[in-house]
This record gives sequence, C-alpha cells and structure tokens, in this order.
Amino acid sequence: MTDVASVLDRLVALLDLERVEEDIFRGVSPKHSPVRVFGGQVAGQALVAAGRTVPEDRPVHSLHAYFIRGGDPAVPIVYQVDRIRDGRSFTTRRVVAIQHGKPIFALSASFQRVEPGVEHAEEMPEVPDPESLPTYHELMSPELREKFGPWAQRPRPIDVRYVSEPAWRSRENGPRDARNQVWMRADGVLPDDPLTHVCVLAYASDMTLLDAVLARHGVYWGVDNVLGASLDHAMWFHRPFRADEWVLYDCASPSASGGRGLATGRFFSRDGELIATVVQEGMLRVLS
Repeated sequence: MTDVASVLDRLVALLDLERVEEDIFRGVSPKHSPVRVFGGQVAGQALVAAGRTVPEDRPVHSLHAYFIRGGDPAVPIVYQVDRIRDGRSFTTRRVVAIQHGKPIFALSASFQRVEPGVEHAEEMPEVPDPESLPTYHELMSPELREKFGPWAQRPRPIDVRYVSEPAWRSRENGPRDARNQVWMRADGVLPDDPLTHVCVLAYASDMTLLDAVLARHGVYWGVDNVLGASLDHAMWFHRPFRADEWVLYDCASPSASGGRGLATGRFFSRDGELIATVVQEGMLRVLS
C-alpha cells in the first residue's frame, strides 16, 4: 500500500492547477479513479481556480455549485473563470468546468474582505474523541473488502473516523435515523495557504454526506442496487480552520423524494467552533 503521506501530497498537487491563460486553468484526476470524477475533486479544483483570481485578503465565504455531467477521469478538466464583480467588500466569481467541449460543473463563489460583526453559532454535539474511534480500514469487514474490491484497500488522503455506525454496516439491521457523524482531517500536514485548507474541506465535504439519506433506508452504494450522483452542492465558511486538524462532520437528511435525497452538514472544529455549513441534493435510485 502506498504511504498515506504521499497520497495527501498527491491531493495537494491535484489542487495546484495549471494556469493556461489569465482566467483559464487546467486540472487532472488521480491515476486510479472511479468511473466518474469524484465530485469533491471538481468542486475543490473549481474553487482553487476562482480563488487564484481573488486578492489573498478576501477569503471565500460561500459557494454554490451544480454537477451537470459526469466527469471523465482520463481527460483533463478546463476551468474557465468569469470575474463577475470586484466590489469594495465582496468579490464574486463564476467558474465552468469543461470536458469534451461541454460543461460538466458550474460554480459561483463569493469572497469577502475580513470584517468585524455580530457573533453566534450552534453548539457542537457531544461525541467521542476521534482517537478513541477505529479507522476506516479497521471498520471494514473481510466480506465488505471483497464486495468493494481494490477501492476499499487504497490509502486515503482524508482520515475518516465514524462516530455513528457507517451506513454500509448498519444496513444489515435495516433503516435507522437519517444521520451520519464522522471526524475528518487531512492525513498529514498541509501547506499554510488558507485557500488550500478551504479547498481540501470542500473536497472532503462530498464524502459521507449523502450517507445520512442512505442510512434512513438501510441501503448503501456498491453493496445494494443503488444508483446515485451529486446534483448540487453549497457551502458557507464561517470561521478560519485548518483541514489537517480534526473536524466533526455532523450530517442529517431532512427529506428524500422524487428520486432525490437532501442532506445537510455542519463542520465543527475540535474545540467546538462551527466552521462551515453544507447542503447537498443527490440523485438516488434504489433499483429492484
């Protein structure tokens, strides 16, 4: 197995896009990829493209994105940035990701000059410390390793520790609450660049989020006959953080209908600060 540190290095390199023109960037996918480009990857790369056109003193505070077509991991992705507005306090960018001459993803992001203001936040749920929880690989049974194939064995750039029982295990006991809680962190030390940490969190936010929907129905990808894909994704960044330190990802699903499932997520820092909020809707089809 490849060393996890080198896997994280490859994720950082993945987010370090090639600048083709002033507002045009090019990104690639990992050598070993699933059939479609991972949604968190294209979201993170698009945010990097947007952030490279914004002054460093204006961190991103929100993004709204749509997944339009499945990405081809064998082909580079071209990111075109549109400089919508440069205001005194806020900067707005729109990014379109293109493959084979067609858009596969569209993102709008807003950046803001740091300002003082009113402060409040929800409290973090009480959960066990991440060090007391098993790793992803420790949770995986031999049966599931065989079912998931080589993908289950590969080292991951994001260390995930499940607080709630993973949906791929709890499904054996039928439906449960539409909730999923995990601790996450980049498995190694990231550069100090704040944009890197934001983009790594955007990458990780597409992991485990829709599991809250699946848990409610006692099914899981790759184990049951489930088809799924992210449709849209929104994030709001509330406070500074480091993605290589433990953050709690508290996810829930308020609704599923019409072949779609909605999930919301809250990221908390280790010391209990609410650092980001996520909302995503996914296409979910359980085939008979």
